[in-house]
Amino acid sequence: MDSKQDQTASNETQGVADQGQSLSLHQRILGEVEGRILSGEWPPGHRIPFEHELTEQYDCSRMTVNKALTELVKRGLIERRRKSGSYVTFPQVQSAVMEIHDVKLEVQSLGLDYSFRLDERRVRKVEGRDVERLDLPASARLLELTCRHFAGTRPFCFEERLISLAAVPEAEAELFEASAPGSWLLGKVPWSTAEHRIRAVAANKMAAQALDIATGTACLVIERRTWSGRAPVTHVRLTYPGDRHELVAQFAPSPIG
Repeated sequence: MDSKQDQTASNETQGVADQGQSLSLHQRILGEVEGRILSGEWPPGHRIPFEHELTEQYDCSRMTVNKALTELVKRGLIERRRKSGSYVTFPQVQSAVMEIHDVKLEVQSLGLDYSFRLDERRVRKVEGRDVERLDLPASARLLELTCRHFAGTRPFCFEERLISLAAVPEAEAELFEASAPGSWLLGKVPWSTAEHRIRAVAANKMAAQALDIATGTACLVIERRTWSGRAPVTHVRLTYPGDRHELVAQFAPSPIG
């Protein structure tokens, strides 16, 4: 009887020790992987070692490694891709709903290299479909642009823009080699009024190709019109992959009465 009780106590003690060792190792894996991500040693898009590689590296069970990786997924630091492995996520950028942001600054705020590529540029007259975007007479001329913004090597945002050449005549000669259209306009034209429309959409074929995502992927679209005085200046449609962008607004309660 006493021998059995001693054996049971010994097994329980060993079980607690194993559990404590497992917990400690899980925290160690979690801390070391997180540290490499936050320090930039493993940048966004980097594939972290496979589970079996971490199992060998830390001489532990697959369950311990899986527990650590699951916690990193919950924290938004990594994403698991079927049959491909686990990758460091591209962090979400936050922008205020009622502010006009420069996409370049959005990317740089994430600690990533920014670049842009102008895909299309043409001058044309106002067409019927433009009325909802810019309230201009049929005789007016527009500069139509499409470009892509990149965070590192990955497409970050797809931009479709119209600029009124009556409001910004110098845009007709601008090739946008040094600055993206939005950055250039912010430095050239003082705007007095802006309107935002924010929608969730499924990526159409053009946006999907530009952003290197599947057609139908959930995206966040910000449409913005700006005026200088009463003159329309520009309409822009910015399309972001839905998992890489969020909008944040701070507000206070209105006074009552």
